[in-house]
Amino acid sequence: MTNGIRFDSVSVAYDGTVVLDALDLTVEPGEVMALLGPSGSGKTTALRAVAGFVRPVSGRVFLGGRDVTDLPPYRRGVGMVVQQYALFPHLRVEDNVAFGLKAQKVPRGEIRTRVAEALEMVGMGEYARRHPRELSGGQQQRVAIARALAIRPGVLLLDEPLSALDAQLRSGMLAELARLHRELPEVSILYVTHDQVEALTLADRIAVMDRARLQECGTPRELYRAPKSEFTASFVGSANLLPVSVGERGVFFGEQRVEVRGAVSGGSATLCVRPHLVGLGDGPNQLAGVVQEIQWRGATHRLHVDVEGRRVMADVPELKKPPVYGDAVTLHFAPEDAVLLSAGVGDE
Repeated sequence: MTNGIRFDSVSVAYDGTVVLDALDLTVEPGEVMALLGPSGSGKTTALRAVAGFVRPVSGRVFLGGRDVTDLPPYRRGVGMVVQQYALFPHLRVEDNVAFGLKAQKVPRGEIRTRVAEALEMVGMGEYARRHPRELSGGQQQRVAIARALAIRPGVLLLDEPLSALDAQLRSGMLAELARLHRELPEVSILYVTHDQVEALTLADRIAVMDRARLQECGTPRELYRAPKSEFTASFVGSANLLPVSVGERGVFFGEQRVEVRGAVSGGSATLCVRPHLVGLGDGPNQLAGVVQEIQWRGATHRLHVDVEGRRVMADVPELKKPPVYGDAVTLHFAPEDAVLLSAGVGDE
């Protein structure tokens, strides 16, 4: 069993175009690491480098301290689940799950036991004799996960495994994946996604990718509460990113002075404050503006307010009499709820 993953300055290129640029990243044994980023950011390429489906042009890949860069996929001992399930349609569920075990030449009696264990783990024991066409999308994805777990991998690779599911199924599968991680604490998981909710829900740490490079890595709370770059702030949750100037008289957004924590040296900067931390009415750091849009979201209203020519979002508890388009309103936020980002931080 190979636990833990280490990328040592791994670069991948296709026809001279760099798609993964000098990635240095360690996934600790038993950790869930999410690779989060937009399409083309390099996250899936990083996962495929671990699986052995692409070969780096430079750098090395380690699994459990063992250099596997030159090993073929079948000798790496990793389990992998992709977004389109990749089940064999002509094989029953139990035979799909047994496929990897047969390739490893596991004894027949042990195969039966391990297939049954894997299917029970994902709640699909009673579907062993069915074909994939007889299952829902969520059930097929459970079978794909069971197939990956049956070989008892030290490393589990998940490539956007929930993207093909509807919202309700996705929520249920997120809970199932979280449960599986609790039951398999020794397995390291590398989880590729562009969905911030999945990353925030499942990951112990998140590696934010953009333009083939690692931009920032930290716990979900660190990246959400105190991002170091505008890209991270905007990609990990919703954010108000407001240009401010910093001088001897303090921090100013347009003509309005604001108090923030950890002010940077003079010059231009960006103020980051999350919408749910922006209140309606009087309070510290007041911002006067005009309502441009209001969205009812059940338990909350999201206000879009024009302040100094910039749109500021505020998520406030459901209002009995919400403002309407064109109304003048006052927003506020606490100094400790804002983060000041120096201009250019994280942008290369």
